[in-house]
Amino acid sequence: MKNQLGELMQQAQKMQEKMQEAQQKLAEIEVAGESGGGLVKVVLTGKYQARKISIDASLYEENDREMLEDLVVAAINDAVQKVEAKNKESMSDMTAGIPLPPGFKLPF
Repeated sequence: MKNQLGELMQQAQKMQEKMQEAQQKLAEIEVAGESGGGLVKVVLTGKYQARKISIDASLYEENDREMLEDLVVAAINDAVQKVEAKNKESMSDMTAGIPLPPGFKLPF
């Protein structure tokens, strides 16, 4: 029983180290979201910080502010979904082989 507890503690420590590495790597990645067929693009980091927004000049000429606002929101949401997918992928790679209960989310 002591050996099992010791092994579990070692696994937990290794998992914590891997989680810190994964979080650091995620902070460094950049993900681009887009809408309007690429007319609006947003770049976010793995920590959901906006790095860049680019809006095609043709959208300025149309002078439809509401449509442009909708495209910006859609591009942001697309980028957020991509960051979430990267985060999920990174965490699932890290916890491979460790049995976690259904619905258990990391980091804590």
